[in-house]
Amino acid sequence: MKPLINSLSNQKNSNSFILTTFNDFSNWARLSSLWPLLYGTSCCFIEFASLIGSRFDFDRYGLVPRSSPRQADLIITAGTVTMKMAPSLVRLYEQMPEPKYVIAMGACTITGGMFSTDSYSTVRGVDKLIPVDIYLPGCPPKPEAIIDAIIKLRKKVAQETYKDKDKFKQGERYLTLNHKFNSISTLSTTQYNKKIYPQFSKPQFNSSLETFAPTEKNENLTFFLKREDNKKNI
Repeated sequence: MKPLINSLSNQKNSNSFILTTFNDFSNWARLSSLWPLLYGTSCCFIEFASLIGSRFDFDRYGLVPRSSPRQADLIITAGTVTMKMAPSLVRLYEQMPEPKYVIAMGACTITGGMFSTDSYSTVRGVDKLIPVDIYLPGCPPKPEAIIDAIIKLRKKVAQETYKDKDKFKQGERYLTLNHKFNSISTLSTTQYNKKIYPQFSKPQFNSSLETFAPTEKNENLTFFLKREDNKKNI
């Protein structure tokens, strides 16, 4: 029996050579080894526990979770982002080397979720802080949806050209919307409610408080107490 190496070398196989371009080769290397930085803040991050397990095993896509942003090229934001955590998230994104990508996971990350209506400390969408490549809606998204988002990101990486690396440099990727940070000096929610709901004014608050303790009820209460005291004395 002939050795396997000699038998393969003697055969004329048309698939022995792979012709490709530098763009496709670099894109293939990057999409096959995406190292994510998992930035989880709330319940959406729990889905990564099942994603890392043997049932879904996202290591087969070349994903190796990293704890340092300098070793990661993908950041997955999962959960609510508050105003106080916004500078830390931007700092982590700036410490990541180019090229870098962002996946916004969950409704709270994309739009603020249920905290977007009356919360004074929630960022209404992480795309106001850092540019987002893939949006992953859900509350929370299933592990299958996370894998689908990673596959879509791999397709996006495969279509990039060498000129895109110089085009999308750090600091030149435009954000979706400009976030307006409103600083409030006082801890009282009365002034903040005035800004959001103009119909609530101070006279209305005072009038509503006065209805709880009118003077007529106070007079009736004192009269009732005096009558009870008179009964005891008799």
